[in-house]
Amino acid sequence: MIKIRIPHSEVQTMLSGRVYSYPKYVTQIMNLANQNAQGTRARVVGQMSELIQEFEGTSLSEWEEWYLENYPDAIDNATEKVYRMVSLLKDAIQKIDKDTVRDWVEELVIVKTFSGLRFQEAILKKIAEHLNKPYRLALPIEESKGIDGFIGNTAISIKPITYKIKMGLNESIDIPIVFYDKKKSHIAIEFDNQNFL
Repeated sequence: MIKIRIPHSEVQTMLSGRVYSYPKYVTQIMNLANQNAQGTRARVVGQMSELIQEFEGTSLSEWEEWYLENYPDAIDNATEKVYRMVSLLKDAIQKIDKDTVRDWVEELVIVKTFSGLRFQEAILKKIAEHLNKPYRLALPIEESKGIDGFIGNTAISIKPITYKIKMGLNESIDIPIVFYDKKKSHIAIEFDNQNFL
């Protein structure tokens, strides 16, 4: 059995006859700039998956002619958006020194790891602030009973929102449950206020 791999760059070269060559790291910077600038979004260059279906030709040169006829400013508009962002990134790169890199690594490894894994305390603290009550994390012996912490004197369990679907299965929790949903930018929490009166 023969297995052959064709890199995307080779497919492009085979179909177009064009060879694009960039210095090391440049495409990564341009990809990042494009993500931030959104220069090749459908609203700028058109919805490519649909346009290629509309196109009735067969060659790259026909596609190029058809596309530029229908979207004459798209390549220039996308280039401007991405280039503006590349310029901003160039400026930002000049501001990065070793201390900045160390701060970033420290935040990622120490702070974000800790807060990502120990966010239950943040949930307890936020609810306690909302209810104007003290809080504390559960002791190991309390954790073994399914208690994650206390708001005032009320023991609570903290579960992901997906746990609601599983409720009624084997596990039975007879203390108030606070549900959380980790989003990209925040943690959404929900709980019954009546449990803490």
